[in-house]
Amino acid sequence: MSESSVAAGVRVGEWGLQRVRALALAEPVGQVLAIALGASILLLPAIWNGFPITFYDTGAYLHQGLLDHFIVERSPVYSFFLRFGGAAESLWWIVILQAAMTAFVTVETARTLRPNMSVAVFLGIAALLTVATGLPWYVGQIEPDCFAAIAVLSAYLLAFHAPALGRVRVALLIFIAALATGAHPSHLGLTAGLAICAAVYALVSRKSDWPRANATLPAAGFALGLGLVLAANYHFTDDFFISRAGPDFEFARLVQDGIAKRDLDAICPTVHLKLCPYRNQFPKTADEWLWSDSPFNNALMRFEGAAAESQYVVRDSLVRLPWANLKAAVFDAATQFASFATGDQIEPQAWILYPDIRRTIPRQLDAYMHSRQQEDEIAFGPINIVHEPIGWLGLIGIVAGLVLAIRARARRQAILFGVVLTALIGNAVICGVMSNPHNRYQSRLIWLPVFALCLAGPPRAIAFLRAPPESVT
Repeated sequence: MSESSVAAGVRVGEWGLQRVRALALAEPVGQVLAIALGASILLLPAIWNGFPITFYDTGAYLHQGLLDHFIVERSPVYSFFLRFGGAAESLWWIVILQAAMTAFVTVETARTLRPNMSVAVFLGIAALLTVATGLPWYVGQIEPDCFAAIAVLSAYLLAFHAPALGRVRVALLIFIAALATGAHPSHLGLTAGLAICAAVYALVSRKSDWPRANATLPAAGFALGLGLVLAANYHFTDDFFISRAGPDFEFARLVQDGIAKRDLDAICPTVHLKLCPYRNQFPKTADEWLWSDSPFNNALMRFEGAAAESQYVVRDSLVRLPWANLKAAVFDAATQFASFATGDQIEPQAWILYPDIRRTIPRQLDAYMHSRQQEDEIAFGPINIVHEPIGWLGLIGIVAGLVLAIRARARRQAILFGVVLTALIGNAVICGVMSNPHNRYQSRLIWLPVFALCLAGPPRAIAFLRAPPESVT
C-alpha cells in the first residue's frame, strides 16, 4: 500500500471521528448511535462481573417465568419478560434489553430538552452515571429495579414532550411505561401517582403560561401496565388481582416497628388468630420475619397462608393505633428517602440460587458460579465512597435547582426537577411504608437527580436559570 493511500485512509478516519463527535441527538443517526453506545457503557459492570448481576429474587423470577409456576410474592410480568426476552437462552439478552430501554428513554429525555447536545456529551453523561451512581448495577441485574426510573422518565416525557417525540416514539414509550409499571407492585403506585400529578398539573395550569401537560398518555401507560399485571395473574390463577403478598409485606413492617405486637396484644384476648401464639416471638426486623426460620415460614405457611390474618391486623391497627401508624410511616418513609447506598445484597447467592439456576438455565450455571459476584470479589465499600456523596449532592442540587428555576421562571427545568423530586418522595413513601426501608429501593432512582442536573448543562446552569420566560407553545 502506498504512502498516499495510507494518508488518505488516515484523513478519512479523522473525518469520520470528527463527524461522530459533531453528531447531535437531534439527528436520527445520532440517536441510534447514542442508544447503542450508551447501552454498552451501562453494561460495563455486568461485563466486568462476567455474568449478569443477580439478586436473591432472581431464582424466583426464573422459576415462575420459565417453569410456569406461580410464586405469590413475585411479579409475573417481569417473569414473562424473562421468558419472552430470551432468558432460557442467555440472561445476557435480558440485560441487553434493559440497557437498550434505559438508553432509549435517557436519549429521548436528553434530545427533547437539549436537542443540540452532541452524542459525545451524552456518552460522557452515561459514563458519569456508570461510575458515580448505581444505575448500571440495576440495568445489568436480573431484577425489575431498573424499571422504576424508566417508568418515571417515560411518564415525564409522555406528559410534557409528546409533540416533540412523534407517534412512533410515543408508542414505544407507552409500551416501555406499561412494562415498567407492571414489572413490580411498587411501580404501580409510583406511576399511578405520577399520572395523578400530571392530571392535577394539567387542570391547574390550564389558564397559566406554564407548559401544557398531556394527562392522558401517562394514564395510558399506567392502565396498560395494570392490565399486564391483571392478565399475568389471571394466567396463573384464573383470578384477577394486583397482589396477594402486599398484606404480608405490610405486616412485616408492623412487626419491625413494634405495632403488630401491640395490636395483637389487644386483639388476641377476644379474637382467635393463628398469629396470636407467636406475638411474643416476633423478630426485630421485617426481613427476619419474611425470610428467616420464623413462624411466618413454618407454622403460618408463608404468603398465602398468612395473608388473610396479616391484612386483618394491618386494618385493625390503623383503627386502633392511628398515631403510632402515622409516626412509624413518616419515620420509615424518611429513612427510605435517605437510604440509597449501592450494592444492597449484591453478594454471593449461590447457596440459595443454585437449585433454581440449575433447574431453569443449566447451561448458564458454570458462568454464573464463576462470576466475580459469586466468588465474592465485589466490594461496594469503596464504590459507595463515591456513590453516596454524589447521591446527596444530587438531592441538594435538585431541590436548589427547583427553587431557583421557579424563581427564574425557567419552567421546563422546574417541571423536570419537580417530577424527579416528586418521584423520589413518592418512591420513599411507597417502599418505606408498604414494605420497609432498603437501600436498593431508593438507590435505583437516586441517579435521576444527577441526570437531570447534567441536562441543565453545568457550564450554562446560571444562564438558563436567568433566562427570560419561555413560550408556552
